[in-house]
Amino acid sequence: MRESAGAGGSSSAGLGPADLLEKGAMKKKMVIAGGSGFLGTNLARAAAADYDVVILSRSAPGQEGPGSHVPWDAATTAGSWPQALEGADVLVNLAGRTVDCVKTEKNKREIMDSRVDTTRVLGEALRMIERPPPVWVQMSTAHIYGDPTGSIRCDEDSELGEGLAPDVGRAWEAAYRAAVLPSMRQVILRTSFVMGKDGGALERLAFLARIGLGGAAGSGEQGISWIHVGDMNRLFLAAAEDPRLQGVYIATAPNPVSNREFMAALRGALGVRIGLPAFAWMIRLGAPLVMRTDPELALLGRYCVSKRLREEGFRFDFPELPGALADIYRSSPS
Repeated sequence: MRESAGAGGSSSAGLGPADLLEKGAMKKKMVIAGGSGFLGTNLARAAAADYDVVILSRSAPGQEGPGSHVPWDAATTAGSWPQALEGADVLVNLAGRTVDCVKTEKNKREIMDSRVDTTRVLGEALRMIERPPPVWVQMSTAHIYGDPTGSIRCDEDSELGEGLAPDVGRAWEAAYRAAVLPSMRQVILRTSFVMGKDGGALERLAFLARIGLGGAAGSGEQGISWIHVGDMNRLFLAAAEDPRLQGVYIATAPNPVSNREFMAALRGALGVRIGLPAFAWMIRLGAPLVMRTDPELALLGRYCVSKRLREEGFRFDFPELPGALADIYRSSPS
């Protein structure tokens, strides 16, 4: 599986579209729906060399980056935003409310609706334009496999789990299959814990480790399936570019680890010697009250591997956790 290689090149002032085409300088176009957060801004930076990036989101990205922003209410096709999809080469949909929250009934509805409704609306918008993108890359969740006990490993052929997260995953993917145009190449990436130094859940874990609370959570044996943000970007770009990629893939590095192993590796990368463990009862009490999040995010987990990526030859730059964390924190203060 090759990395993406685009038509690239910088546009020059005073050149019209025809001139740019003749010079081979016209970039392709990538639309990232729900692209104002950690994943979207990282993907926009990675894609900028080959693509003109358009981010669809309610608010502009929090950090300055490449590409343009089109306001999107993610609820209806009202307004001019569907035109952002016109003539695009690829649509990447990342839209969805964060699951890093207390699971109140209101939040659970928003987690579901923010995925299903936005996917449906994107499908409606695609049917309003003349030149829809030929590829739709759709984010899903590795939580769709539930929380298997022990060290059971899940791959693309494993049975799906039960509970809120698997139900959300099923509904999200069903909405995608109903929304996508038959003419489009379809890629679903069941994403796990994406690690980077400028956002995401790793920031919270690193904070706990730095104040001495970076020990095992609960039993410490629950699986953590992770991927370096650089490899996640390369996978998004491969899905956009490589016509061989089609269907469902688990977006994780090939070597998941236990929570205990993960926290030990994180402490090592940060240069922190001591990490006090947290008993399950402490997490169930403190997570909603202090961290304002769901204790099950720490106490449950899964060991996921992608059989399909291995068979199709995708090369990870960071297949092992210590190397991935060392790269992330190499230039960061500990």
